[in-house]
Amino acid sequence: MADEDQTTPETSNGAGAPATPQQMPQTQVLGQFIRDLSFENIAVQKGKTLDGQPEINVQVGLEAKKRSTEGQYEVAVKLNVTAKSKGSDDTVFAMELDYAGVFAISNVPENQMHPYLMIECPRLLFPFLRRIVSDVSRDGGFPPLNLENIDFVTLYRNELTRRAQAEAATATVS
Repeated sequence: MADEDQTTPETSNGAGAPATPQQMPQTQVLGQFIRDLSFENIAVQKGKTLDGQPEINVQVGLEAKKRSTEGQYEVAVKLNVTAKSKGSDDTVFAMELDYAGVFAISNVPENQMHPYLMIECPRLLFPFLRRIVSDVSRDGGFPPLNLENIDFVTLYRNELTRRAQAEAATATVS
């Protein structure tokens, strides 16, 4: 039997030098916390009962900032949930939740850090946030509110478009 070469060939970058393998982004969740939580059972306060399924409106905001420790970031998802009776403008309940996570992130190029923070980090926080919303709405006397998945990519793109339009409007006014 002949000896077979078990080594893998080196990849080159086209200039004859071996290419360095690109390292995958590394994300570690260092902690998660509720920064602020408010739940108002408005129907009970006004002595009303809920008839049927309420109309739910969910607004999502995102915030990210660099922490003083190198490679660490804090990302917050801010939810504003209102439930109104169908056919009327009566608010049944209102919830505000500001849920944040602290992340250690490495191997992400600086020009890709902002989308990474605004898409990937909220995606990691979302299952925990969903559970809190479900538990709080149930504990508030309503059926548990199970949030639909949030498309953070579309949310990010919409925010970039909104900012570009606002800048264009400001530039034309000046």
